Amino acid sequence: QVQVMESGGGLVQIGGSLRLSCAASGFTLEEYAVGWFRQAPGKEREKVSCIRLSANITYIAYSVKDRFTISADNAKNTVYLQMNSLKPEDTAIYYCAVDEGDCSAGYKLFGSWGQGTQVTVTS
Repeated sequence: QVQVMESGGGLVQIGGSLRLSCAASGFTLEEYAVGWFRQAPGKEREKVSCIRLSANITYIAYSVKDRFTISADNAKNTVYLQMNSLKPEDTAIYYCAVDEGDCSAGYKLFGSWGQGTQVTVTS
């Protein structure tokens, strides 16, 4: 069964860093795109990053450009989101999910969502 599980969230100060992990099971990172999304209370879910290893595709949202980096460890079947220079507006629940495409789709076409991990940036 295709499944992902997020971890690595926490409470950080403005300017701090976190590395989120998305552990994949039931598939390899060569088979699907893996996206990172976030959702703050009262706001729509936002795609922040995505990777499709087999197509050498990465996506990063403009809102986190130059601060967040997506990477993958194929041997560990894990996708990471390195988050630096964190801002209060980065506070959200962060999810990963999968898609069979090329990272171009929005969140509505992703599936097999993880449970999410909370990121809170203090002001």
